[in-house]
Amino acid sequence: MERQNRMPGMLVIFGGTGDLTHRKLMPALYNLCMDGLLPERFTVVAVGRRDKTYEQYLGEVYKSLEQYSRNRITAACWERLKSAIRYRRMDLEDLSGYKQLADWLNELHPEGAADRIYYLAVAPEHFETIVAGLKAGHMAESGGRHSKLVIEKPFGRVLITAQKLNSRLLEVFPEENIYRIDHYLGKEMIQNIMVLRFCNLVFESLWSSRYIDNIQISLCEQQGVGTRGGYYEQSGAMRDMVQNHVFQVLSLVAMEPPASLATEAIRAEKVKAIQAIAPMTPERLATDVVFGQYGRGVVNGQSVPAYREEDKVAPDSMNETFVALKLHIDNFRWAGTPFYIRTGKRMKKSFAHIVVQFKALPDVLYFKEEGFRQEPNRLVIRIQPDTGVKFMFNTRDFGAHKGIVTTKMDTCYACPAQGNTPEAYERLLYDVLRGDATLFSRWDEVEASWRLADSIIAHKESACCYPNYAAGTMGPAAADALLERDGRRWWDETEGLD
Repeated sequence: MERQNRMPGMLVIFGGTGDLTHRKLMPALYNLCMDGLLPERFTVVAVGRRDKTYEQYLGEVYKSLEQYSRNRITAACWERLKSAIRYRRMDLEDLSGYKQLADWLNELHPEGAADRIYYLAVAPEHFETIVAGLKAGHMAESGGRHSKLVIEKPFGRVLITAQKLNSRLLEVFPEENIYRIDHYLGKEMIQNIMVLRFCNLVFESLWSSRYIDNIQISLCEQQGVGTRGGYYEQSGAMRDMVQNHVFQVLSLVAMEPPASLATEAIRAEKVKAIQAIAPMTPERLATDVVFGQYGRGVVNGQSVPAYREEDKVAPDSMNETFVALKLHIDNFRWAGTPFYIRTGKRMKKSFAHIVVQFKALPDVLYFKEEGFRQEPNRLVIRIQPDTGVKFMFNTRDFGAHKGIVTTKMDTCYACPAQGNTPEAYERLLYDVLRGDATLFSRWDEVEASWRLADSIIAHKESACCYPNYAAGTMGPAAADALLERDGRRWWDETEGLD
């Protein structure tokens, strides 16, 4: 779907008292207000199960803005947002209440249901019930036009549950009005991948197996599961990170140039990249997949518990907190170039980056001489915590009589010169308001990701003994061996890429 000129007049948030609303959505709305990007006539309806007065709810929102907004609170902008907010208490599982909600929304917003966004900021078990309630209350369509639905991950637990959920959504909303949100795609450098590739001949002309040795995607977290043990027991690293965040990032790195910048042209190339990932055969599952679970360890000088000792985690849990994969994309551009993936919790550092390692030159001329060690050229796309692009290349060591050293060209986007840049949810919410679905997953992308993920998740049942890596390290030894047997190694922010 291409961008719509008409912006909706109402955002209805189911889960209005939840953590996501307070930490991300309300601050995002406030910052959009600060930037003058909210529609002039706009209402925000928070629907929650807790019994609160309007004044109590506004007070909680204000505290959330004080804690999480990137901009300081001004009286004018707070007054603007405050006047737009409404709170409605409701049992989300009671379908009879949706007709009453519909009547109330119609009084607040007589323009009609088609000018609304429904945001499901709730646990996945509520998705189908809420959508059924929207259908029962006739809240999804008016005047021949549909409202928009924004749905958070996880989108299903396996392929068959994802397919079932999607069929329920399509009974109420057309595909072009469903926005499956992945906050990773709102990050600055994720959005910049296409610009780097398709606006720079020096990169795009080399962007293939002819010149690239391997590509590494690392999404590493120093934090443990914390208070999310109950959720994580149902998801694990495969469902929480790989099936969505990792595969979405990979699709942007590996996709072919789209025919245009139209939403569907970009999404079509993304799904082709995911569909081109080689199936995980039993042989490859045995050699190219590594699972891990953290044990006790030391992080920043503090002893931390093992995953099995975390709150709401089973003492004999076989759930993975780390995944490393070696993937191949079977198409003309990428044949022969492996993609190495890793993501995990309680690792040595928190960082997310993409490393494009170019092929080495023949060991002749300079590298033939004793003592001259060749380091491969590398393009490092830093996603977080710092945001930028770095290119590593070889040059003469001017501090010595002879020698070659690796140096870098570095750009920083999270620096004072760039100002106070928007956060992921701000960009994604603004895209929903504008009707731009480019950074949201289309169903065939989700389906293709689940087909690949399902085979890997099924293999997990035969995983090794846990725990198999200490908190504060870079994961299990088998993850290093995954690259070492190919004569490669992981490139880490902790190994001189700073």
